[in-house]
Amino acid sequence: MKTYLVTGGAGFIGSNFIHYMFKKHENIKIINYDKLTYAGNLENLKSVENNSNYLFIQGDICDKDKLQQVFEKHDIDYVVNFAAESHVDRSIREPETFVKTNVLGTVTLLNAAKNDWILGDGFKSGKKYLQVSTDEVYGSLGKDGYFTEKTPLDSHSPYSSSKASADLMVKAYYDTYKMPLNITRCSNNYGAYQFPEKLIPLIINNCLNKRELPIYGDGLNIRDWLYVEDHCKAIDMVMENGKVGQVYNIGGHNERTNIHIVKTIISYIHDNVDSSVDESLIRYVEDRKGHDRRYGIDPEKIKTELGWYPETRFEDGIIKTIKWYLDNKDWMENVTSGDYQNYYKKMYL
Repeated sequence: MKTYLVTGGAGFIGSNFIHYMFKKHENIKIINYDKLTYAGNLENLKSVENNSNYLFIQGDICDKDKLQQVFEKHDIDYVVNFAAESHVDRSIREPETFVKTNVLGTVTLLNAAKNDWILGDGFKSGKKYLQVSTDEVYGSLGKDGYFTEKTPLDSHSPYSSSKASADLMVKAYYDTYKMPLNITRCSNNYGAYQFPEKLIPLIINNCLNKRELPIYGDGLNIRDWLYVEDHCKAIDMVMENGKVGQVYNIGGHNERTNIHIVKTIISYIHDNVDSSVDESLIRYVEDRKGHDRRYGIDPEKIKTELGWYPETRFEDGIIKTIKWYLDNKDWMENVTSGDYQNYYKKMYL
C-alpha cells in the first residue's frame, strides 16, 4: 500500500485530488495535512472522512517539528504539495504571507521529505515529491505563442513570484541532492469546491444573490481553463511515470476571456434559474496591479511522454461546474460567511 502525504488537501484542487485518487486506486493511504486557513474546508471531504485509509492532520508546512513527526510515524511514499497561498489580490496586499507559506513552507517540506528518504548517497526507492505550481510563473503572453517547459520564468505578482521562488528551490533539491521529484505547472482550474474569491464561483454566487459582477479592466484578459479532474489525472500520471527532475506543463487549450466566462455564467443562470439575472449586473472595476494579459499552455510534453490529454471541453465543464454550485448551495453559504464577506467588501464595494 502506497502512502501519499497531500498537503493543502482541504483546499480546492487538493480535495478534488483526494477524491480522484480514492476513486481510481483501491490500495492507497492518504494523509491530508492542512493548516485550514480560510480556503481550507473539511466539508470538501465529508464523503471520505471515515475511510480507514484516510487521515487528516491539521498542520502548517512551515512547522518543521510537526512535519518530522508525520514522516517518523508514517512511511510516506509520495508527497504532493498543494499547500499555498494562491490569490493574487491577497498577495498584493500581504506579500510577506505568501513568501512565508509558498517559499519557506516548501523548503521546510522538502527538508522533511529529504531527511526521511535519504539513504547513503542516494534515496530510498519508490519515493517522490511533486510540487504543484502554476503557469503564472512564466509571466504574460502576447496574442500568439504558448508557454512551454523551456519558457523563462518571468513572474509579475507577489503570488507568482513566490511560486517561482519555490519552484527554483525544488529544482535545486534535484540538482544538488538528486532528490526524486517533479514540478507541474497548470493553467487556471475550475470545478467543484473552489473558494468563491476566484472568478467562476464568485460570479456564480453573485448571480444567485443578484450582486454586481466585478470585472477587472476591460475584461479581455485571457486564461487557459482546465477542469480540475483533468488536472488531478495529470498529477497522478506524473507521480507514477514522470521522469525524475522534469517539469510538466498541464493545460487544456481552452483559452477564454474573463468577460466571456462571465457572460457564459449569466446566460446559463438567466435561462435555467432566474430570468432576472442579466448582463446589467456587470460592473467594470479598476484593473488589478500587474495584471497579466494572457496565459496559454502548450501541454505537448505531458501528452507525448505520459499520454495525458484534457478530457473535458470547456463548454461541458462550465455547465457541470455551475450545476455543482447550484446543487450545493449549503456549501456555498457556509464558505461565504465571515472572511469572504469582509474580502468582498474590501475588494469590490
